[in-house]
Amino acid sequence: MPLTLDGLVIKQQSGFFTVQTERGAYVCQLRGRIKEEAARKRRKTAGDPTLNLCAIGDRVTITALEDRTGVIEAIHPRERVLSRSDIEERGAGRQEREQIIIANPDQAVFVLAVINPMPKPRGLDRLLVMAEKAQIPSIQVVCNKIDLIPREEADTLFALYRRLGYPVLYTSARTGEGVDELRALLTGRLSVLTGPSGVGKTSLLNAVQPGLGRAVRAVSRATSKGRHTTVHRELIPLSGGGYVADTPGIRTISIWDVEPGELDAYFVDIRPFVRDCAFADCTHAHEPGCAVIAAVERGEIDPGRYESYLRLREEIENSYEDWV
Repeated sequence: MPLTLDGLVIKQQSGFFTVQTERGAYVCQLRGRIKEEAARKRRKTAGDPTLNLCAIGDRVTITALEDRTGVIEAIHPRERVLSRSDIEERGAGRQEREQIIIANPDQAVFVLAVINPMPKPRGLDRLLVMAEKAQIPSIQVVCNKIDLIPREEADTLFALYRRLGYPVLYTSARTGEGVDELRALLTGRLSVLTGPSGVGKTSLLNAVQPGLGRAVRAVSRATSKGRHTTVHRELIPLSGGGYVADTPGIRTISIWDVEPGELDAYFVDIRPFVRDCAFADCTHAHEPGCAVIAAVERGEIDPGRYESYLRLREEIENSYEDWV
């Protein structure tokens, strides 16, 4: 007889969703009613009306069948969602749309190397803005390959982010430094984990749990074969509980649903000064009486972070003009 079960979507691929329940995993499809309701709501919207209806990390209720298949009857309200902007070519024009990377993440873990490759602060700033926009409750910076340079040099590289309030964990897959701490950080949580190529992420995850890095890399390769709309996404289970999701597309992320005037809210060091600007619509680029520019000149905002803000705002303004 069919069972009604609650579960977690741990994989999505070509319209099929693997749902982990207390009775095991079931490969499910969406109930037609859910798709019909979505189609009615988005009748005037171009594109697939079922896009983003269900994603890895969603909590759902299913009807489970005896052959380990099932039907998703309901998708529970999301606490948060990590999304990117995707551009779809449609005939002679283009359409910007949301692509959900993961629903309900507990934390974001951004892995960089202290050397080989050198860390790129501008890329990290972009990732931090995206996590702040999604209101992810825990944001962690992991600095790998700490065995390759003196600790003092590593501290200098990432001191700014510690001052901003982001926890920084130093690790080495070769020596094992920080591996226990990373394992504890991941255990029991639904974690989004990403970083540039070459930072040693696979080796680090294999140190945390044998085979974990290889599993994540296999998913990443499968996802990266197509465009950003590739639907193969997966949560990899941790032996101590919890899941880790690698998100390769995040590395060239275009931030979704941020207007130029709200970007300053997602820079934690710029945000406190905005209320003191002379103009409510201050861009913090050239206006007289700008409290942000004054804070940069006083050394209260790092010039590199300010430059990150200006570059990202210019990019968003250009994109915004394309679509309005």
